[in-house]
Amino acid sequence: MTVQKSNISIPDAIDLLTRAFAANDVSQDNAVSVATALVLAEAEGQVGHGFSRVSDYIAQAKTGKIQGFAIPKIAHDAPSAITIDAGCGFAYPALDLAIQEGTERAADTGIASMSIMNSHHCGALSLQVEKIAQAGMIGIMMANAPAAIAPWGSKRAMFGTNPIAFSAPRPNEAPLVIDLSLSVVARGKVMNAKKTGQPIPEGWALDKDGNPTTDPVAALEGTMNPIGGAKGTALALMVEILSATLSGANYSTEMSSYFTADGPSPASGQFFLALKPQNSAHFADRLEVLLNDIADTPGARLPGTRRITAREAAHKNGLLVPTDYITQAQELAQG
Repeated sequence: MTVQKSNISIPDAIDLLTRAFAANDVSQDNAVSVATALVLAEAEGQVGHGFSRVSDYIAQAKTGKIQGFAIPKIAHDAPSAITIDAGCGFAYPALDLAIQEGTERAADTGIASMSIMNSHHCGALSLQVEKIAQAGMIGIMMANAPAAIAPWGSKRAMFGTNPIAFSAPRPNEAPLVIDLSLSVVARGKVMNAKKTGQPIPEGWALDKDGNPTTDPVAALEGTMNPIGGAKGTALALMVEILSATLSGANYSTEMSSYFTADGPSPASGQFFLALKPQNSAHFADRLEVLLNDIADTPGARLPGTRRITAREAAHKNGLLVPTDYITQAQELAQG
């Protein structure tokens, strides 16, 4: 099945999605934050975190599962550690606050941790950790999500796809950014395949009986395959503890779906670290030695290379988005 696509510039896409959210029970400030994050994820090629999320987000805002007018607040405050309550609203305004506060504190103390509770789907982690690197710091982020991965040897989903991201500043290059889901692919890609009527590759997911499947509907009813087998599920447990236990967020098994408008808020969690290199010039020089050695090795490439290439192309040529998504957003913008 061929999916018809249309071209839209990044500024026009942000404007369109901002209007769509603001017309549907979302404050203007939150609409801008959410629209910007979705469009920039689309620009990086992370289609499961882009336009495909718009109708689901708005449906949840209209039922109150997402509190569209929520204002994130600092719930617990220490010089190098804060917890932010997202108020059962969108994740992105809470992420904005966490990064702003965390980088300011880390500039003074050398390190800051930022935990977020009562949150929602946080999209492409690469976008968030890159902001920390742009402030001259090393960034680490992780997030839990609705249960989609079974503990190794089990069929019961207990962990989310629980992504992890890392960033490091480079003085004369785009920051190094590593962003990976602990499932073979992000679950949003499976949902996008369902919405566009596409099969998924074998190896992405299992059905509810634990059998490999290429049907996205069966995959969403089953479990996602973890990266690295048992090692992937061990990492998912680590993310669960830092993202949920530490912040007071719901565990993956306690969360409602990110995709449906019914039920309570998922009340998920995110966790950041911002680390300021104590000798930034030495750190930068040594990092370049390592990264240049990798880049000069035949057949090797640095993580994030495709993301940067896709983003540059999108800024120059615009986004190619399924036409149905654009039409849907235009209709939603009418209220």
